[in-house]
Amino acid sequence: MLTATGQQAALHCLQQEPIDLILLDVTLPDGNGFAVCTAAKRLGHTPVIFLSASADEVSVVTGLDLGGDDYIAKPFRPMELISRLKSALRKNEKLQIPACMGDLQIDTIRGTVTKQNKEVYLSALEYRLLLIFFNHKGSVLSRNRLLENLWDIAGEFVNDNTLTVYIKRLREKIEEDPSNPTIIKTVRGLGYRYD
Repeated sequence: MLTATGQQAALHCLQQEPIDLILLDVTLPDGNGFAVCTAAKRLGHTPVIFLSASADEVSVVTGLDLGGDDYIAKPFRPMELISRLKSALRKNEKLQIPACMGDLQIDTIRGTVTKQNKEVYLSALEYRLLLIFFNHKGSVLSRNRLLENLWDIAGEFVNDNTLTVYIKRLREKIEEDPSNPTIIKTVRGLGYRYD
């Protein structure tokens, strides 16, 4: 466990060795936690959880928009903090696994997708949607569940029509025959599934 008491010390720690998780306050003696979060996210997928007395809506939204994985206001409940730390570590573990979906290769470190050794260019929401399917292999995902996941990840409103468009675009990019999908299958009346 590394401990840093200010922005400069925290930025220095980021350069020294791999870090599994960053627990960060917004207010630091020589700067702010937002700069540390931005630097951490530039360097990789290290989860960042803000633990701060700055619980106003602007601080929370700023922290999450900069890539923070969670934001907990002080005072906090210790067991809830431990649970959130474990959850962030589990999510990060899933992100680090090299992913294969048929002839698709997903490099979660670089954020790229290749098909038959050619890069497939996906929008941010298309990429996130693909990861949701990968992380729920074999499960039927209802449209509502997909919308909830995209809302949580993207931090922006995604409606039912938008979801239809993104699934169509994603299939056009990754399926051999988008009209007869073999990767992201429709389960009539229930939703979608990746096997």
